Amino acid sequence: MKYRHLFFDLDHTLWDFEKNANETLLTLYERHDFARYGTFTADHFISVYSDINHALWRLYQSNKITQSQLREARFSRTLTRLGLTEDQIPATISAEFTNILPQKSAVFPFTHEVLDYLKPKYRLHLITNGFNDIQGIKLASSNLTHYFEEVITSEESGCLKPDPRMFRHALERAGATAAESLMIGDNLECDVLGAYNAGIDQVYFNPDKRRHFNQITHEISCLSELKEFL
Repeated sequence: MKYRHLFFDLDHTLWDFEKNANETLLTLYERHDFARYGTFTADHFISVYSDINHALWRLYQSNKITQSQLREARFSRTLTRLGLTEDQIPATISAEFTNILPQKSAVFPFTHEVLDYLKPKYRLHLITNGFNDIQGIKLASSNLTHYFEEVITSEESGCLKPDPRMFRHALERAGATAAESLMIGDNLECDVLGAYNAGIDQVYFNPDKRRHFNQITHEISCLSELKEFL
């Protein structure tokens, strides 16, 4: 068996971030009765938030903003763009989102089935750019904790994917070598190219079948496909 250690990304790979985030945003829209302003719907709120959040995450992953700046800016920018004034933006909305979101439990299809299949055969770990204070809650809420031996976060390692140092740190934590390891993730830059630059084989989880021209060890559109070669 070539591989002994499998490293998974969490958000957008196992834990369905978009579904869980959208449910959380709908809760906040209703809790704060944003409909009373008559200027934007729940769907519009979710759409604008998503665009701004993705842009801010790109800045965070490039070390251009901090965690606290990301958390605060995504709601203030979203609601300002939607026409609210500063005094109309709930002061607690960022903290509410951070509290509610990790308690959501949606995962991608076949997540538990595939992890049940892999667990007896491989040592499983997580590498995530997600924040320390919510990763454990996400794992517990979605019944994923027991699958993984090591959970390596960007805060704990001191660097962010795709920095090869994060992958080297993960290998050290897991007691693994690059040659016996495989990285599974949805992000071409952070997960796939990051692992490649660290000498680790990769699986690109591409459920939307986005077109690209990268050379990748394996590519799948459903997690169940991992059982075909692992």
